[in-house]
Amino acid sequence: MSFLRPKNELVTPESALSGRPDYPYSIPETHHVTGRRIREPFEQDGLETAVFGMGCFWGAEKDFWQLPAVHSTAVGYSGGYTEHPTYEQTCSGRTGHAEVVAVFFDPARISYPELLSVFFENHDPTQGMRQGNDVGSQYRSAVYYTSDSQREQAEAAAAAFGQRLAQAGYGAITTEIAPLKKFYYAEDYHQQYLAKNPNGYCPVLATGVSCPVGLFAPSS
Repeated sequence: MSFLRPKNELVTPESALSGRPDYPYSIPETHHVTGRRIREPFEQDGLETAVFGMGCFWGAEKDFWQLPAVHSTAVGYSGGYTEHPTYEQTCSGRTGHAEVVAVFFDPARISYPELLSVFFENHDPTQGMRQGNDVGSQYRSAVYYTSDSQREQAEAAAAAFGQRLAQAGYGAITTEIAPLKKFYYAEDYHQQYLAKNPNGYCPVLATGVSCPVGLFAPSS
């Protein structure tokens, strides 16, 4: 019966696909655009990781690799249960994972609140298990935090941006804010897809509402 479950409903741990103990595909070492590493060991110490789900991960990754202060990016799968899922498995809705982008950044050059602003401003975080015509739990809005500080800032950002969205006539924010349990790298051809395929299509469902980064940035 789990095959008949709508793709916009989250799968349970018991009914999720079992996955594999190792990657069934190769993962590149370096970023197609910047040439920097997208996997450890990185070229410099002190990098932090931010993980965001914004619908289709092709366009989400481009939003972040274009930021000069970001070291590198990678796309993958997080938030679910299946170990080392494939793209096809994730699209089935039976892994529990969302399509996500991992942003590897130097906090001395760009802050986590600045990344949160890019996240919230470049998709519609009120749509639940979809972004536009892309429907399914893998397209949900999500922030997977790696520290208590990231959690606090993400929650504050969601509250502040939610007020702005409400003033603009949007509904409540549905963004999942949860600890990052595991980031599984997506297949090679998905990494920096829109740089490899300039005519590739990935819809942007931005609301046009600005995110007030100054209201939730850490105090100096």
